[in-house]
Amino acid sequence: MAILVSACTGSAASTAPSAAASVAPSTAASTAPSQAASQAASTAPSQAAASMAACGTVNIADNAWVGYEADVAVVANVLRTKLGCTVNIKNISEQVSWQGFPTGDVDVILENWGHADLAAKYITTDKTAVDLGSQGNVGIIGWFIPKYYLDAHPELGTANSDPKTFAAALNALAADFKTSESGSKGQLLDGDPSYVTNDEGLVAGLGLNFKVVYSGSEAASDTAIKAAIDAQKPILAYYWEPNWFDSQINNQMVQLKLPAYTAGCDANPKNLTCDYPPYNLNKVASTTFANSGSPAATFIKNFKWTNDDQNAVATDISLNKLSDDDAATKWLDAHPDVWKAWMAGTGWTGN
Repeated sequence: MAILVSACTGSAASTAPSAAASVAPSTAASTAPSQAASQAASTAPSQAAASMAACGTVNIADNAWVGYEADVAVVANVLRTKLGCTVNIKNISEQVSWQGFPTGDVDVILENWGHADLAAKYITTDKTAVDLGSQGNVGIIGWFIPKYYLDAHPELGTANSDPKTFAAALNALAADFKTSESGSKGQLLDGDPSYVTNDEGLVAGLGLNFKVVYSGSEAASDTAIKAAIDAQKPILAYYWEPNWFDSQINNQMVQLKLPAYTAGCDANPKNLTCDYPPYNLNKVASTTFANSGSPAATFIKNFKWTNDDQNAVATDISLNKLSDDDAATKWLDAHPDVWKAWMAGTGWTGN
């Protein structure tokens, strides 16, 4: 029997990558700011900011997973303390973030996971948003299982040559993943229903004897995964990289390779037979903000870091219980050469 977690509605502050939104833009604008944002009003601009163009106010979307929260923590810290900006942080889902570009509710998304449909609308057609380039992280979304289970069933590691072979191999083991939530079928544990997920379409398209069960949040999924690993039980879960939680489970979750992604194979989201695409995560900004002349726009365009960088800050936030600002300060103090490179072209002349 597989380890399960009861489906629940997760807190936005503890959750990962998303596609569907249920919050109207007007609601998003009134969402209570995160801890990092609450410090913005009381943080005095640095003296170095006095010689630069005025930064003004920057509205940053904060999507609901800890890795993204780490992006926001570091960027907001520098904007406030080095460039003298007022920073508003909006705790909203991914689609609502894009809806904020034409209204001015959102100036920037720091970690965009694909969303070709939204890019087509807001960047290509409406021209209310622009691509600000890579933010450095290499993203992976997929199905992950414990390494010890894959070692015990090596056929799963080589079954991705075609959809039928993959389905036959996984269906033969479906009983191992059954839970009270999935009934007679194997359980595929997903997170927040708003995340970017193809899983219901994959289960249907591949003809799998599995049921997608939503934990409700990143934290709930992590709890279930850790419980399974501690008990050396099987679990099949939607998971992503970069992910700070790897260090808490000794990197025991490994990707189960599905039939390879090819361009266009995900055209019908209700009937899929291929893996998720690779994600080169990028930043997206409102056209108004990008063309504002604010040093914040230049800084955010320059912002780029690694998966390891993000995981370090996310671990300090989630595991070590540092405030967002303290976690950011710790990382910035240890990596001055990295963040000072982001300041190029802003007019900043401080230390």
